[in-house]
Amino acid sequence: MKKINIAVVGASGMVGRKIIEILEERNFPISKIYFFASAKSKGQVINFRAKDYFVEELNENSFDREIDIALFSAGGETSKKFAAIARDKGVIVIDNSSAWRMDEDVPLVVPEVNPEDVKWHNGIIANPNCSTIQSVVPLKAIDEKFKIKRIIYSTYQAVSGSGVAGIRDLENGLNGLENTNYPYQIAFNCLPHIDVFMENGYTKEEIKMIEETKKILGRQDLRITATTVRVPVRYGHSISINLELEKEFELEEVYETLREAKGVVVQDNPKENIYPMPIYAEGTDSVYVGRIRRDFSIENGLNMWVVADNIRKGAATNAVQIAELLLEELRK
Repeated sequence: MKKINIAVVGASGMVGRKIIEILEERNFPISKIYFFASAKSKGQVINFRAKDYFVEELNENSFDREIDIALFSAGGETSKKFAAIARDKGVIVIDNSSAWRMDEDVPLVVPEVNPEDVKWHNGIIANPNCSTIQSVVPLKAIDEKFKIKRIIYSTYQAVSGSGVAGIRDLENGLNGLENTNYPYQIAFNCLPHIDVFMENGYTKEEIKMIEETKKILGRQDLRITATTVRVPVRYGHSISINLELEKEFELEEVYETLREAKGVVVQDNPKENIYPMPIYAEGTDSVYVGRIRRDFSIENGLNMWVVADNIRKGAATNAVQIAELLLEELRK
């Protein structure tokens, strides 16, 4: 088995550390590994496969060595600059920020949904938004079977989506301390405000979900709207998805379609109070779907509730899965 050289950029952050953990969990074949972060993290020690490594400061010369794949999770501005530098030096970049997602020359990939798109990369592959990732996994199967006309997203997103600062705000609020990250306290509260507000009244997070869904599914004709909300949960995003479908359906057909969908676990038994919840999704890589029911207010309407660990499947695991697809291509 060919082993390759890997770099993790943003290695000291929440997602970066989870990427490192998952590379080890999945026994990714690595010859050499390098860890990069900002100046304030330089010199931190990261243990990987029973060996200690020092975190290096990311700079223009970081990729002047033999690196095959770099997994970036260091924010949009850093990715815009350094992903381009890495690409120009022959490194394949998997980027977890929003910097490259809507670039028409950059594939936006969820391996269970559009794995074939890794083949046309030009040195950069984008990892989608966490909420988009868990949504499109079941939606791909539904779209192939019944063709989706319209999507309404309502999200309930964990504070870890804001990184360490989000978790700190929740913990501070629970202890009666002031928030420092969100505009209002998140403890005992919900904030219908994720990322910045746009001129059209939507937040940037909502626009991300709308546009990324169209790109990943290859359906620019889809009608989509979204409301994204931050809730006082540490890990695990929950999404209420309302669909209008082109084709008529029986609910049992929907259940069967979702049970067969790669990466999906159906948890749906109202009589036994079985439905997806963040507390059970945390620490796993599956996308859980439940509360599957017909929407009687429209023709061919369908409701479902989708939950996943936003740091694992919504970021780190998806990035490593993309690297695994690349590995298959490099072996050919």
